[in-house]
Amino acid sequence: MRLSTLRMPTVIGSASPVLIMALLTSLGFSSPAAGQAEKIEHAVDRLAPKIIELRQQIHQNPELGNREFETSKLVAEHLTSLGLEVETGVGVTGVVAHLVGGRPGPTVAVRADMDALPVTEEADYPFKSTVRTTYLDQEVGVSHACGHDIHTAVQLGVASVLASMREEIQGTVKFIFQPAEEGPPAGEEGGASLMIEEGALEHPKPRAIFGLHTFAEMQVGKLGYTSGPAFAAVDHFIIKIQGKQAHGAAPHFSIDPVVMASQVVEAFQTIRSRTLPPLEPSVITVGVIRGGERFNIIPAEVLLEGTVRTYSPTIRNTVERRMDEILAGITSAGGGSYELEYQRVTPATINQPELTRLTLPSLAAIVGEDNLVEVPPTMGGEDFAEFSNLVPGFYFRLGMVKPGTRSGGHHTPMFLADDSAVPIGMRVMSRVLIDYLNRESATQ
Repeated sequence: MRLSTLRMPTVIGSASPVLIMALLTSLGFSSPAAGQAEKIEHAVDRLAPKIIELRQQIHQNPELGNREFETSKLVAEHLTSLGLEVETGVGVTGVVAHLVGGRPGPTVAVRADMDALPVTEEADYPFKSTVRTTYLDQEVGVSHACGHDIHTAVQLGVASVLASMREEIQGTVKFIFQPAEEGPPAGEEGGASLMIEEGALEHPKPRAIFGLHTFAEMQVGKLGYTSGPAFAAVDHFIIKIQGKQAHGAAPHFSIDPVVMASQVVEAFQTIRSRTLPPLEPSVITVGVIRGGERFNIIPAEVLLEGTVRTYSPTIRNTVERRMDEILAGITSAGGGSYELEYQRVTPATINQPELTRLTLPSLAAIVGEDNLVEVPPTMGGEDFAEFSNLVPGFYFRLGMVKPGTRSGGHHTPMFLADDSAVPIGMRVMSRVLIDYLNRESATQ
């Protein structure tokens, strides 16, 4: 029986994960046998100490996007030791590995990101990062201030767990370790799109892809999910507003780009308030204003740089069009000119509703339904969307804050993800993948 014949969205609608599992079981779909679930638990208990050591090693040695050379080497060596088919150098430093099960079945993919951030760590870890490097011509600290070290370690743990169960796996698991999720260095390609271009989703192509992300607002032991829109599309704009330089005491001889830039920043906010439908989510943020060298000189040019976040392609197009129109009007009125570079970085991450509904019982089986939390969409971005635009995807949140402690936000110096999140991530993702392969094999 195929899922398409069951009209699952109508049948299970808003049902709880437990009811969904009961319904699927009554219809003849298989969840892991008690033996499989027990093997996952025992494997995680046995493997977790080693995987936590790997997490700490990765954390102490963070590397920026497209520079994950040692991280990639560590990943490849571990996967090779498990007997997986391993390909390196995919998308610069990415690693793709295949675990071929002992029984025939479909292919499913799972993705983890490996890159760190130019953030100087202040969190009180015994394995705190002291790495420094050059970023945008400045010396900076480097740290895993977004939890990618947890993501990488969890996925290495999942590979270890499933490798120990290889003979009873129905199908193939494709492990994707991705560089440059936070973006490649200026002038370079990288991230999910480059891995896809270089064949990461081919030979064989998976039917679905899964991923997880630490969540600085959630305690260890809880999981968060969003059905449908989950992470926003990310755009990056760079604007040069050009005028005419003059003495600050003689503004009538200038064409003042500072005044024009100020008007542009204010006018951009009217796009959200007066152009777009009020119920359509969007953000327009100018994060950089740079111009001038001396207090008494009106400069010839001002740079604006920022980001746009949207969910709808129509809204995305409208924002770009209105930005261009506003820039044209203000600079024309002021006697100046402008250049707008508008880069569409990543699309929105949309968790396929049906795949979400079918996966929730796997999450609930590990943490309990009371610890499964529906979280609202965020305006943050995730290039996991590049993968899930090509095959159905589900991306969920992993609680990472040890009870009784606090973490700073993502991308901040006080970000603090606890080791205890690692074995939970291993259990959950192993169960998700096994459940998926069993369910899909049963429908063939």
